[in-house]
This record gives sequence, structure tokens and C-alpha cells, in this order.
Amino acid sequence: MEEEIRKTVAALKAGKTILYPTDTVWGIGCDATSSRAVEKIYKIKKRVENKSLIILLDEASKIKKYVKQVPEIAVDLLLSINTPLTIIYPQAKNLAKNVVAKDGSIAIRIIEDEFSKKVIAEFGKPIVSTSANITGGSNPIVFSQISQEIKDAVDYVVNLHHKRISETKPSTIIKLEISGEFKVIRS
Repeated sequence: MEEEIRKTVAALKAGKTILYPTDTVWGIGCDATSSRAVEKIYKIKKRVENKSLIILLDEASKIKKYVKQVPEIAVDLLLSINTPLTIIYPQAKNLAKNVVAKDGSIAIRIIEDEFSKKVIAEFGKPIVSTSANITGGSNPIVFSQISQEIKDAVDYVVNLHHKRISETKPSTIIKLEISGEFKVIRS
């Protein structure tokens, strides 16, 4: 695993895209602070740029580096929900403009997958996480379900967990407002 972490971090530092296992489905990722790298993700997925992306962090304490104000309820949600959870925070900062939604919000998930967690910790920045499919396609729960088109389009394919079956559904998504109000977007 250490060799794959080293290769993946090197790819991210070089502004490349990666295909990697997460705690939900297989994902396509890149440096979430690089507009050029994020642009590549949109092209790979054939996705319109006005649909924002999720970013991953290795620990909750880093959220405040990428969000102007973290609503208090976020801590309660992170502590009380024990399945993969993505929270949409208002007022993103320090990220590529094209990874942030038009309303200035950003979707952040604290990753639990050991490999991804170590990659992000060593890389020192958040990474994009979007399902490894063309927009509208089904989410790949095992590596063999990823289309050859996606595999060929990314710059680096992580050589781990190709036989592992992932969670069968993407993360729960909750959108927070500065006021502390929230709504469930996807459960």
C-alpha cells in the first residue's frame, strides 16, 4: 500500500487525475485546489461545470481551512451519523473556483477509507471525489465495472482493491446553511 500511496501523491502533485477506491464507490479525483486538474475531471466525466463536485478530507479539523464559517450543527452531524456523510457547507475558500458550486458552497466528506485517508494526509490538500463513470452512468462498486473509457482517460489508476466490493450506494448528502438549518439532499 505504501508504494501506491507514494505514486498517487506524486500524480496529484503533478496535477494529474487519479482513479481510486474510496469508502463508497470507485472515484475519479485530483487536487481540489487546482482549477486545471478539476477541469480535466469535468472532461473525463462529460459533466457540465455548473454541477459542483465533492471533495475529501482526511480529518474534520481541516474543514475550517476550506470553509469560512463551520456551522455548529456540522460537528453534531459528523459525530452522530456513522455511514459515509457528505456535508455541503456555505462559503467555501482556498479551493479551485470550478470545484465550488455557483452559490459558493462546497461538498466535503471526511474519508474513512485507509488508503484515501493516508493519500490526503501525505498530499496535504483535499482531493476531488466523483464516481468513476460518465455522468448519468451507474456507480461502479467494483473495479471491473468501470468502463475502459474512464480507465483510459485518467492519468493514474491506483493498483489496490480491484477485487473489493464497495458500499453499494454513494454517501448521504446534507446541505447546511449559515443559520444552522439543514436539509437532506440524498439519503
